Amino acid sequence: MMSHWAGDRTLTSAAPAGLAHRTPRWGTMLALWSAVFLLVWTAVRPAGQTPLYNPSAQPRPVTPRGDLAPEEQATINIFREASPSVVFITNIDYRRSLFNLNIFKIPKGAGSGFVYDSSGYVVTNFHVIAGASELEVTLADQSVWQGRVVGAEMDKDLAVLKIDAPRERLKALPLGTSHDLQVGQKVFAIGNPFGLDQTLTTGVVSAVGREIESVTGRKIRDVIQTDAAINPGNSGGPLLDSQGRLIGVNTQIASPSGASAGIGFAVPVDTVNDIVPDLIRFGHWIRPGLGITAIQDHVARRAGIRGVIIDTVSENSGAAAAGLRGTVADNRGYVQQLGDIIIKIDEQEVANLNQLKDALDLHKAGDEVEVTYVREEQVRTAKVTLQRLP
Repeated sequence: MMSHWAGDRTLTSAAPAGLAHRTPRWGTMLALWSAVFLLVWTAVRPAGQTPLYNPSAQPRPVTPRGDLAPEEQATINIFREASPSVVFITNIDYRRSLFNLNIFKIPKGAGSGFVYDSSGYVVTNFHVIAGASELEVTLADQSVWQGRVVGAEMDKDLAVLKIDAPRERLKALPLGTSHDLQVGQKVFAIGNPFGLDQTLTTGVVSAVGREIESVTGRKIRDVIQTDAAINPGNSGGPLLDSQGRLIGVNTQIASPSGASAGIGFAVPVDTVNDIVPDLIRFGHWIRPGLGITAIQDHVARRAGIRGVIIDTVSENSGAAAAGLRGTVADNRGYVQQLGDIIIKIDEQEVANLNQLKDALDLHKAGDEVEVTYVREEQVRTAKVTLQRLP
């Protein structure tokens, strides 16, 4: 008869007489090997070594912490006051299914922003909302609202959204200034890096007066450099001073890996204060200008001209009052008179349209600038009063 195992029982009675009595049980074998191991381990254990486990171990008593340091308490208060103003922005794209042609939504990207005022205006970076089919704004209380684009200024990487949340849920950040920042000042960045909401990092102003490129390739001037950790998802969030005032909008990091490497940049609040009101009023920034239109750079380069060629001069503009002259062409498009070629605004060289815009962006409507230009191979200057461009 075939034999079989049943738990730790011995062989069946079909085995030869006395075999069952001589076959050890599994439990007996395990106990035997454990005893052997214990004896061997005890024999080879170095003299004086304590046992590995202590059956009487208990939780240790807690040492009272005492009062927080004043600096710690100040940081806690800044976060407590400012975090309700910080929002999480989700950029959503519409896609069509390949199988049933239904439209579905997918997250395209995410970033941060902050409540600008209790009317529901939210400020963020332009690159956070770029290309969105739909935008969701999540407040600090985790309520989600549809964001509508009010306006954007791509050259400065700024945008304004509008949400229809109740006023009691909207807490605006107090605004500071950036022109008087000093290297070494304490700063605080709040945002949603990697989708982790309401994250605080601290650091100092590492440098001021930096220049970075916007998504359009134009320069953003007077940028704040900080070592407060700024990671993907922090874009559009606020940079605060030690009084909890907004001093910048976190926008870029300098890192080959795409993660914080101790060098982050923020658009200065003075620029925000100049541009955002226009975005809310008109949907775009009304920049100061001379009152001219210019011939495109590639045409000037093809003609071997370095500078900005004036195409037309608007009536009643500062340029017209200063006597600047545009290009004149006949009915067939042949140039009869080349317009004035602008080569300098005040002391800043102008070689192309971007440099002209950069020079004018340093001023406000009503300012007077000195324009250096070339007419009929002669270098001339004129005083021009800047105006708000339509």
